[in-house]
Amino acid sequence: MGTFLHSIKPLKIISFGVLALALAACGNQAEDTTKTDNSSTSEVSTGDEAAGTRTLTDALGNKVQVPANPQRVIASYLEDPLVALGITPIAQWSLNEGASIQGYLQDSLKDVDLINYDLPFEEVQSFEPDLIIMDSPSMVEGGKYGQYSAIAPTYVIGEELNNDWREELRTVGSIFALEDKAEKVISDYEAKAGEAKAQIEENVGKKSAAAIWLVGGSFFVVNKELSSGDVLYNDLGFEVPAVVEEISASGENNWNAVSLEKLVELDADYLFLVNSDGSESAALSDALWQSIPAVQAGNVYEFGPDTSWLYTGAIANDQIIDDVLESVAK
Repeated sequence: MGTFLHSIKPLKIISFGVLALALAACGNQAEDTTKTDNSSTSEVSTGDEAAGTRTLTDALGNKVQVPANPQRVIASYLEDPLVALGITPIAQWSLNEGASIQGYLQDSLKDVDLINYDLPFEEVQSFEPDLIIMDSPSMVEGGKYGQYSAIAPTYVIGEELNNDWREELRTVGSIFALEDKAEKVISDYEAKAGEAKAQIEENVGKKSAAAIWLVGGSFFVVNKELSSGDVLYNDLGFEVPAVVEEISASGENNWNAVSLEKLVELDADYLFLVNSDGSESAALSDALWQSIPAVQAGNVYEFGPDTSWLYTGAIANDQIIDDVLESVAK
């Protein structure tokens, strides 16, 4: 999910400090030195079933007694796979006291309380969860796992899965014994993506594209293998511009900084601009921006920060496909 500067993963930058948090949230993941085993095996015994629990082994090797039917789940930044599986958490991820939330999920989560992204123990405890799911080992470093697991059974997902939404969805599905539903969500998505790819090729032919994020007056370009880059290039078949290839080769994050001078070299047929700064941003009036080929051709399609472009997951990617079709293959 995935990780919001997805990819969970993939956020917004109003001040430099908030930008740093946003990048971390959107998939700017630092190298995690925790050694993990990303297998998630279920070890169910008769005793477990009688007690209404199942024993699962998480990515850190913890034996987790998962309730058979969890009712009060906290899974910060894993809301996309939860919603895709029909599960409503008791609290949802937020940043900067609710200034940033996953806007694209609010049709399903509008009545769900917010919880701070770093999951303060007291705040978690106040929700009285019966299951906590962490999206990476880094969230439980420094003895935090013991403190969270004292509040509720705590399952940790492996770091590598953050950049593979399908495997992350499968893992979340296994936690809830919803493996078949997870596979159905994936197969439905694959079918939609295949149809969309064919429609795009029929309507506009083989074209190149890039996703750009403007936040805090700075530009970022999406990695060709992650977040919305994965959707554009791997699922929808757009060609990868040379600038995106170059930046993807040197940057490991979902979104990587790019200068306006470099963007001038971006020879893409279409630009999908995620604008977190608003229409009055001085960056969009800069002569260098105006000289970018796709800008000159009028082939820039703009989306706000509450859309799904900064995230990754079955729901996020499904909405990105809708946006692309509406933009270039009407």
